[in-house]
Amino acid sequence: MLIEQFTDLTHSQRDRLAFVELRVRFIGEIRRQDLVTRFGIQSAAASRDLALYRELAPGNIDYDSKGKSYVLGQEFQPVFDFPPERVLSWLTQGFGDGEPMQLKAWMASESPSRLTPPDLEVLATVTRAIYQQCPLRIEYHSISSGRTEREIIPFSLIDTGLRWHVRAFDRKTREFRDFVITRIKRPILVKDAEVQPHERSDQDIQWTRIVELEMVPHPDQPRPEITEMDYGMVRGALRMKLRAATAGYILRQWSVDCSPDHRLRGHEFRLWLNDHLALYGVTNAVLAPGYRSPEQNKGNQ
Repeated sequence: MLIEQFTDLTHSQRDRLAFVELRVRFIGEIRRQDLVTRFGIQSAAASRDLALYRELAPGNIDYDSKGKSYVLGQEFQPVFDFPPERVLSWLTQGFGDGEPMQLKAWMASESPSRLTPPDLEVLATVTRAIYQQCPLRIEYHSISSGRTEREIIPFSLIDTGLRWHVRAFDRKTREFRDFVITRIKRPILVKDAEVQPHERSDQDIQWTRIVELEMVPHPDQPRPEITEMDYGMVRGALRMKLRAATAGYILRQWSVDCSPDHRLRGHEFRLWLNDHLALYGVTNAVLAPGYRSPEQNKGNQ
């Protein structure tokens, strides 16, 4: 099925059909009301769009009479060639679901890319598992353990600035962990398996805990007033509330010196964490530049 077969449709029709495909591929289902809500069309028009998509892409969606929704077909083949960045923007920020054929930039710009975008087939299976709240059987490749078979219960995507992770309960280690999506192979939804109460996101202490951090201009860098301008500081400080599960990633991405005595040198360290004890008990604080736990600091005294 080639996207050229859609060229006789209006741009607004193609946008709606692209939305149908995104919903089914990455969420696992779509209802007429989803189209009505997203595009402000009548229910009859939404029915025509769904029928048209089924006609133009047979096998991509099936009607589930029990759930009264359209679900992913067994013979699904994507029609629209969405780049991973567009898909992730839509999944996490709620925009960018228009069909990609007519896109053009308003002005020239450059932005750094991530190491490798996730495979969309893997991402689609992961996001359907998140939306449907069901376990996911995966082959995972890690630096420490190599290739292992895992069964995880994913519940959120995490953007670290370089790569995308999925936060999940790992039944192998019986812990909540982050899994790099590019290291996941052959994911399979386990729809009939029950998710236990201790495997749900509200039991993830690192996810539910909120840490309050205060960053100030690095004491050993010149021109603190410029740093205040660059980071939009109020009264000489930048204050943030973060999930403990994401704090280490963000502090590393922003190159925040988290040492107690602001010992790190380098032009990239424009910020200093005013109170390193705010990271006590944060598991991924090991990622924060210069951070050492109170126990480690005692050992150096």
